[in-house]
Amino acid sequence: MADFHRNLIKGGIYIYPGTEKNPDGKLRLQYECNPLAFIAEQAGGLATDGKQRIMDLQPKELHQRTPLFIGSKNMVERVHRMIEELDHVELKN
Repeated sequence: MADFHRNLIKGGIYIYPGTEKNPDGKLRLQYECNPLAFIAEQAGGLATDGKQRIMDLQPKELHQRTPLFIGSKNMVERVHRMIEELDHVELKN
């Protein structure tokens, strides 16, 4: 929460991606990611799981986890483009 607050005040991006051990991330969608995503979007920012908006994700279970990329809109969109380019390169190989 403190990291997100700093980014909200000063700008920047908070990244908590999925890992090999936890591909679905570690933050819980309904009571960690959704509230932060709502606040970020109200402030003009953006929150995604790396592929789509957090607020568009439909929970499938109570404690569902998700990766989180949250912060200023332009920085989150930039990370989105980088992820898409990486996925495109991996598909070619």
